[in-house]
Amino acid sequence: MSAVAAVNEPDALASPFMKSLIGLIRAEDSYGAWEKRSDARLLADWIVTKEERRQIPIIGDPDPDTLDRVEKFYRAVGLTIEAQCGLMAGPMMKMSHEGFGRVVLIAGKLVVFAKTLRDVHRFGFESLDALAAEGMKAVGQALAAIEAHPEVARA
Repeated sequence: MSAVAAVNEPDALASPFMKSLIGLIRAEDSYGAWEKRSDARLLADWIVTKEERRQIPIIGDPDPDTLDRVEKFYRAVGLTIEAQCGLMAGPMMKMSHEGFGRVVLIAGKLVVFAKTLRDVHRFGFESLDALAAEGMKAVGQALAAIEAHPEVARA
């Protein structure tokens, strides 16, 4: 994975989703090992360039670090939803050892986001902008579902 791709993307780092993701990563650093790392450096593992993606086999099993990144991505989506509308949206992820599965985010009794996951061993984004955009896209879809069915989301 790239060392620090697209370091000069301050707009991406300022998005609500990216702030949630960075906060989540820093919260898990209980000993301060990543304290001096920049936000862009913390997110470097999420960046997978086209060249790097080509080097990853088409069929493969995701490693624990990749599964952890996928889970953190959707937990950050849930945190951003909560920050935007005040409702907790928790992710539930079921993944096979082959990298196929599903993730849903639930607020109250409403499924606010659902996505089928495949080829998780190749999970990553071309740039920090793409990471931020995909996170905010998921947040937007969830907020639209909450807006359409607020009584179920608050149940």
